This record gives sequence, structure tokens and C-alpha cells, in this order.
Amino acid sequence: MATNIKIPYWQAATAGLNQAAAQLKVKADVVGPEHWDPKVQRDEFRRIVVKKPAGIMVSPADPELMGPEIDAAIAQGIPVVTVDSDAPKSKRLLYIGTDNYQAGVMGARQAVEQLQGKGNVIVFTMPEQTNLSDRLRGYTEVFAGHPQIKIAEVINIKGDPTIAFDRTMEMMEKSPGSADAFVCVEALACEEVAEVLDRKHITGKVVVAMDADELTLEWVRKGSIVATVAQKPFTMAFTALKVLDDLHHHKPASLDKKWAQDPFSPIPSFIDTGASLLNKGNLDEYVRAREAATTKGK
Repeated sequence: MATNIKIPYWQAATAGLNQAAAQLKVKADVVGPEHWDPKVQRDEFRRIVVKKPAGIMVSPADPELMGPEIDAAIAQGIPVVTVDSDAPKSKRLLYIGTDNYQAGVMGARQAVEQLQGKGNVIVFTMPEQTNLSDRLRGYTEVFAGHPQIKIAEVINIKGDPTIAFDRTMEMMEKSPGSADAFVCVEALACEEVAEVLDRKHITGKVVVAMDADELTLEWVRKGSIVATVAQKPFTMAFTALKVLDDLHHHKPASLDKKWAQDPFSPIPSFIDTGASLLNKGNLDEYVRAREAATTKGK
């Protein structure tokens, strides 16, 4: 369960889910709103819990909103794991996904290198999501070691990429020198930033994106985005389904337990699926690997 489930990121996750489902001979579905709407996601989660599935993997759009719902599912004996975005205060069994702080560090180091240690940075995010906050913390802590790099503005796109387009256009029309770099800790905004820079024929700006949507990769290929931090949604869903299958066949005596505090827990607290930095130099290799993985079994 996610939000914005039709974007390429979640389509890659769907491919991983389907491949694991085929191997395990189980039924798996991708559900959730086709746009970013935490309340709709919560309502959809409630609807799914009523059906008593063998397990749920969820990427919480709003961890505070989803936490009680996850706890309620756990209380009913339904294993719940989080993927991509965590709800650490909930009773979810474990988180499977990116070490988001390290993803922010990875992107920040690239920005520092490209800026040569000096410049004003604009950040696009959605602060409600824990994963994005962790990435921003990675950026902030790296930049703290470079006093001449300043985060000039943090913009909440609220799940709407047009906010990124409009704000970037406004800046580039009124004061193009006010921003030396744009970094995006979510997948949607930097495509819009690159579009604005291309339309206005503005060069010399550093753009560090997040994830590997096709349009993002095209802008990397053109040079408008210098690099993007690519997660592994395929791996997240593939791994999470195998974890849920194992929990179904070997269910602990109680799901409602603080497993993270148990030194002999059979359940890890976190499975890091990794991330990589994509640029012009390794882009083609990534695309070949992606095509091989997502077409397997078709």
C-alpha cells in the first residue's frame, strides 16, 4: 500500500512484488490512492484490514496518521511491515527500505562537490514523511561542514509537482542568481526544476534529484540534472513479500511485542535495501539492469 501508485517508482515496486509472488505462489495486490493523499491512504488501509489479509506492507504518507491503523492491524494478528517510508512509533514489525539519512548524505556530497563548497541551495520536500525528513537531515549535516553552503529555502510541494515548477519559475524570473543549486529529497520536484531551467535557457545550476523516474533519467542524460539518488523499490517490495510470507508460515506467538528491544528477536528492526548515485557515466548500465529485472517472467 502506497500513495501515487501509478508513478514509475511504484511501478518498479510492483514488478518486484509480482516476481516474489510468482516465486512464492501467493496473491499480492498494490493498492492506494493514485495521488498523494494520506487520509485516503488511511481509509484504504482500514478497508484492507477488514479483509484480514495474510500480511500488509505499507509506505505511510503520514506516519502519525497511519500509526494507530498499523497498531490496530497488529492487534488483529495481521503482520505489518513498512517499506520505503517508516512509521517508527507504530508497532510495525520492521522497516524495509533505504537508509534515508545516508541517501541524504550521498546527495549532499554530490552537491558539495558540484558547488565547490559554496552556494545557496533550494530544497524541495514533503516534511510530513519520515523518510524525507531523514534525507533532509543528511543534507543539512553535510552542509554544516561547509559554512559557505546555505539552504536558502525549504519548499513543501505537498505531493504536487506543479508547486516546484511554479516556485522555480518565479525565482528564475525575479532573481535567477538567488539559487545556485536545487536538491530534491522526493521524486517529483527536480523534473520540474529541470524543465524550468531548460525553458529559461539557464545553465550552471546544480540539480541533484531523487529516484529514477524515466523523466528524471532523461534530464540526467541531457545534463540538466547532474545526478540522482536511486533507491531500490523493486528490491523493497520483493524482500517485503518474502518477509511477510515467512511471518505467515512461522508466525511469532505474539505480534504485539517490542521486537526492536528484544536481543533475541527473530525479526530484524531494519533491512537496508541500498541506494546508488546515478549520473551520465553509469546511467546506461542502470537502465539495462532495470529492464532485465522488470521484464523477467513476462
